[in-house]
Amino acid sequence: MEVEAATVLGKYIGAGLAAIAMGGAGIGIGHVVGNYLSGALRNPAAAKEQTAMLFLGIAFAEAMGIFGFLIAMLLMFAV
Repeated sequence: MEVEAATVLGKYIGAGLAAIAMGGAGIGIGHVVGNYLSGALRNPAAAKEQTAMLFLGIAFAEAMGIFGFLIAMLLMFAV
């Protein structure tokens, strides 16, 4: 019975650590958008050409958060 409780506790600790990726995704998206806005304010003529790269950076940062969420859910609910 003691081994089973330790396994459950380990699953929740691992899921909590994997959930940190969602916070990291938020920080990453903030950096991407902040740097884009900084560059767009310095050179408004080039901002239109960089919009695709903005969305690509946001997508990659958000994907890492979704992968972290997926791993957390797998750790919590997988048998």
